[in-house]
Amino acid sequence: MTEYLSVSTLTKYLKAKFDKDPYLERVYLTGEVSNFRQRPSHQYFALKDEGAVIQATMWAGQYHKLDFKLEEGMKVLVVGRISLYERNGSYSINIETMTPDGIGVLAVQFEQLKKKLSDEGLFEERYKKALPLFSRKVGVVTSPSGAVIRDIITTINRRFPMTEILLFPTKVQGDGAAEEIATNIRKASERNDLDLLIIGRGGGSIEDLWCFNEEIVVRAIFESQLPIISSVGHETDVTLSDFVSDRRAATPTAAAELATPNTKLDLLGWTTEQQNRIYHSLSRTIRQRREKLEKLSNSVVFRQPDRLYDGHKRNLDEMTRRLINLTERKILEKQHRYEILSRNLIPDFQKLLDFKKNRVDRANQGLLLLDVKQIKARGFAIVRREDDQIVKSIKQVKSGDSLSIELEDGVIKTNVK
Repeated sequence: MTEYLSVSTLTKYLKAKFDKDPYLERVYLTGEVSNFRQRPSHQYFALKDEGAVIQATMWAGQYHKLDFKLEEGMKVLVVGRISLYERNGSYSINIETMTPDGIGVLAVQFEQLKKKLSDEGLFEERYKKALPLFSRKVGVVTSPSGAVIRDIITTINRRFPMTEILLFPTKVQGDGAAEEIATNIRKASERNDLDLLIIGRGGGSIEDLWCFNEEIVVRAIFESQLPIISSVGHETDVTLSDFVSDRRAATPTAAAELATPNTKLDLLGWTTEQQNRIYHSLSRTIRQRREKLEKLSNSVVFRQPDRLYDGHKRNLDEMTRRLINLTERKILEKQHRYEILSRNLIPDFQKLLDFKKNRVDRANQGLLLLDVKQIKARGFAIVRREDDQIVKSIKQVKSGDSLSIELEDGVIKTNVK
C-alpha cells in the first residue's frame, strides 16, 4: 500500500536537506536587486537575473554594516546561506555580506553622496564666493611634510612675496583625516586675518583621497566664510571637495596661482599705469588752467581795469540821485499832511480838552461835598455809640448810653438822660 506524505513532512525533509547540504551553507551569488523597499529593521527583497529570481533576507545587523546605500536595480555580489521557509515552502538566501558588482564600494558611495549633496544645492554656482584680487594672508590646510605646501609657498613667494602664508598642519589620509580637515577648515573660517583658504594633498588612489569625499568635509567647505580653493590629487582625480569649493585647481602650483591672480609685476605695472594716468591728467589740467589764465590776462578788463566798474559807478550815481529825490518828496508829503491835520484837529482837540476839564471840575466839587470835614464845617456833627457805631436814629440809644459827638474842631462826650 502506497504511503502518502503530508506537505509538512515533505517540507521538513526538504528543509533538512537544505540545512545539511554543505554547498548551500555558504553560497556566492551575483544578481540585481529587485522589489527593494527600505525598512526600519530587517530588509526583504529579491535577487534576479535574466532567468530566475530568489528571495533574499538581510538581517538588520548585517544591513547596517553596509558602506553604501542599497538601491533598487543595483547589481550586487552577496555571500549567504540558503534556507527553506516551511510556512510557504519557498527557499531564500540569508545574506551575510554584500558588495556592489562591477564598481567598487567607494565608487558607489561617491555617486550616492554626490547625488544627495547635489540635491541639497551644495554644488550650485550661486553659492560660489569670488576670489580676492590681492590676498594679504592665505591659509593652507594640508600635511606639513608633503610637496603640496612646498609648491604653494614657492609659487606665492615668486608671484606675490607680500602675501603671508598660514599653515594648518592636517592629516590628509587615513582614519580621522576627514574630521581633522573639517576642524581646521572651521578654525580658518573663524579667523579675521585670512583672505583665502587652500585645501589639498598630492595624488593617490581613491582610498587615499577618500577623506576629501567625506560628508563632514564637504559641509565644512560649504559653510566656510572664506573662499576656498581645492587642490586634491592629480588633474584627473575628482573629489566632492572639488565640487563644493569655490574654485578647483589641478595642482598645488595652480592653486597658488589662483590665490595670487595679480603678481608683483602686475602690481608694479598697474602702479606705473596709474602714475602715468595721474601725471597726464594733472598735466592736462595745468595746461588748461594756464591757457585760461593767459586768456584772462590779455583781456580788456585786466588791461583797463577801470572799465570793469564804470558801468557800476554810473548805476550807483543814478540810484543815489533817485534815492535823494524820493526822500525829499516823501518829506514834503509828510509835512503837508501834518499841516492839514494840525489845522483840522487842534480846535477839535481843544474843545474836547475843555469839555473833559469841566467834567473833572464838577466831579471834584461833588467829591468835596461828600467830604466829612466839609460836612462838619457846615455845622453838622457825627454821633457814635461806645461800640463805635454811628447813631442814625433815636431808636439806637436808650437812657444812660454814653455817646461821643464829633464836631469840626473836637469830640464831646455825653450821656443820654
